[in-house]
Amino acid sequence: MSVSAVPQYFKGFAVSSSENWNKPKLVEYERKQIQPHDVVIKNVACGLCGSDLHTLREQWMPMQRKELVVGHEIVGHVMAVGDKVTQFKVGQRVGVGAASASCKDCVRCKNNNEHYCKKQVLTYNSHDEKTGYVTQGGYSSHSIADEDFVFPIPDKMDFTVAGPLMCAGLTVFSPLIRNLGEDATGKTVGIIGIGGLGHLAIQFANALGAKVVTFSRSSSKKEQALSMGADSFVATGEEEGWNTKYEDSFDLMLNCASGVDGLNLSDYLDVLKVDANFVSVGLPPAKDSFQLSPISFLGNGGSFGSSFLGSKKEAMKMLEIAAEKGVKPWIEEIDISEENCHEALTRCHNGDVRYRFVFTGFDKAFGN
Repeated sequence: MSVSAVPQYFKGFAVSSSENWNKPKLVEYERKQIQPHDVVIKNVACGLCGSDLHTLREQWMPMQRKELVVGHEIVGHVMAVGDKVTQFKVGQRVGVGAASASCKDCVRCKNNNEHYCKKQVLTYNSHDEKTGYVTQGGYSSHSIADEDFVFPIPDKMDFTVAGPLMCAGLTVFSPLIRNLGEDATGKTVGIIGIGGLGHLAIQFANALGAKVVTFSRSSSKKEQALSMGADSFVATGEEEGWNTKYEDSFDLMLNCASGVDGLNLSDYLDVLKVDANFVSVGLPPAKDSFQLSPISFLGNGGSFGSSFLGSKKEAMKMLEIAAEKGVKPWIEEIDISEENCHEALTRCHNGDVRYRFVFTGFDKAFGN
């Protein structure tokens, strides 16, 4: 299909206000103007990310349009491409994560850090300076993204497996590979929080060859963590003196928890090796903050930081490893509809999912 034949209006499940955050309604909306490097995707499935909840509840920033469609774990088939696209062809299986465009010209974009571009356009609720459009997400019939933010999906990988890798998978894979390398044999990584992010971090760290120790406040998820590839499990609320036991043990501590309550950072910094890093990828509401004294860093020269998404280069490597090593999100499939969007958003807010919802049934919902 040529770009000129792409429908001018797409369909999606949109929320009109934060008060109605879990009550999306089916709407039609005008699509963005297709740019020369853009790829138009007919959506097949989309994962539900915790970011969707934070955005719809306006816990990070206000909604930028009256009827907002969220969703940035998007998978589908290429429907059309801009006249300067070189990386994709119509019919190809692809995915899109939490970012959809960047300036392409800055030092970050030219050094595999395009996801940190100062002019980055997020996949939804983001203002695209080139077109003046506020982006719409993947709870929809179609999506549009720059080819540098579109990822080819391996033939042997199911769409429902690939969806959560577009955001949750890449978000944990990037700090793992940047801190541990592609071969993490002989290194030890701690994973804090066993949820949508953490359950994939455990699998990817294991796939890279690292020894994996998981941390949770209770032992309720111990058997699940071990079945995912963790070598050992620490229930921080039940095991006294755990930080002394694991002193000088970790090459990386990756925080995947979505909240800050009960997270004693000093304890986790205590167990790092000299010059090792504590990296946080879980993102709580904007009003929340960590409590930490600078003196906590002195004992081992540790560093505290964060990580955001991942580059296309890292996404390609992530998908390769996932396909080769059998890394798969734990998912619950649910046909997309007003009723089921309500159910999934509500259950996710209540922590009632192990560990990712993936919306399917797009042809039925949108009549594609």
